[in-house]
Amino acid sequence: MFRRNITDSVKEALSDTAVVLLIGARQCGKSTLVQSLSGEGYEPQYLTFDDPTLLAVASEDSMAFLSSVQRPVIFDEVQRIPELLIPIKKMVDEDRQPGSFLLTGSANVLLLPTVADALVGRMEAITLRPLSQGEILGRRENFISRICGDAFALPKRTEPIDRDLLFSQILTGGFPEAVQRTTVSARDRWFRSYIATLLQRDVRELSNIDSTADLLRLLSVLAARSGGLLNFAEISRSTGIPQTTLKRYIAMFERLFVIEFLPAYSANLSKRLTRSPKLYFVDTGILANLIGATQEKIKLDGSIAGRLMENFVIGELRKQSGWSSTVASMFHFRTVNNEEVDLVLELPGGDCVGIEIKSGASVTGDAFKGLKVLKNELGRKFKRGIVLYTGDVSVAFADDLFAMPVQTLWKN
Repeated sequence: MFRRNITDSVKEALSDTAVVLLIGARQCGKSTLVQSLSGEGYEPQYLTFDDPTLLAVASEDSMAFLSSVQRPVIFDEVQRIPELLIPIKKMVDEDRQPGSFLLTGSANVLLLPTVADALVGRMEAITLRPLSQGEILGRRENFISRICGDAFALPKRTEPIDRDLLFSQILTGGFPEAVQRTTVSARDRWFRSYIATLLQRDVRELSNIDSTADLLRLLSVLAARSGGLLNFAEISRSTGIPQTTLKRYIAMFERLFVIEFLPAYSANLSKRLTRSPKLYFVDTGILANLIGATQEKIKLDGSIAGRLMENFVIGELRKQSGWSSTVASMFHFRTVNNEEVDLVLELPGGDCVGIEIKSGASVTGDAFKGLKVLKNELGRKFKRGIVLYTGDVSVAFADDLFAMPVQTLWKN
């Protein structure tokens, strides 16, 4: 079993909050994590709503069902019965014993307004993402704190990483089952099965959508546009899906933790900035499978390498933000003249660190063009800019502009 770096955050939440909700993609390890928490005075009852009998009983009379359950309790796959959260609110109002309810969900129930409103102030939500590279290696990464801190220093030496190995990690992604498969063909079978289950089971549980073929086609179209600005009109033309239906489908994929968005950075800067969010996949293994990426195609097509690398780095930093001691909001920066920075980390005081992501093994001054534009826009709020690339050397291009190997995300 992989030790999850977010485990301590879950334990801390259970110690002072009545309801803790652990959400994340199906098969990313939620059930394994919550069942590993028993001990040290915490001995919860574990109940899963994947059990049709339990689901039927809880649906029949939620209040009576809850009254019969001994606390603390873990309710797994609570998205299958979101109406249960309203009576949980009533019980918690009567007795706010910390750690009473630990809930997991493979769909984001917080996107349901009635649920979110009902449990405000009573619940802490924590997102579990697929495995980070550090978790796979048994390490706790702190890259965000290192690059955002006042005492930033380049690493003196970074252990080299073979480019084929790096892209093998990207093609594998972070789902525990995929990571443990030892051959490419076995992983591909798992990804195909995962996508089929998602469309045939999870989508139908959340909606009355029956057009699996349209949804699979849309997923492939979105994968081909990963790392790009979200443009509903263009996607609608490409797929033939009306915009109203398209928005509903995309919102559903977001709720199921398949895709996610990186908002545009503005912070009251000039009006020359693009406002549209950028689209990414939660897992690069799923993304790679949808676009048919292989080691051979990556070597032949630099655009595939770039798309995968950008999605990979954004995903790794989102994972690390879940346990980082440094709080940083994440954005992308883009002007109407297409001058851009892949990622902007904004600290609570307004200072920012810009990150540009390159799939090449070398860096020239041109790689810092977008970061220099961001620096001019931000002035004193620009803390530093970093280009992550696939080489081995960390080097300063200016007092506040640096190139660093991508593997420093989980090493050093």
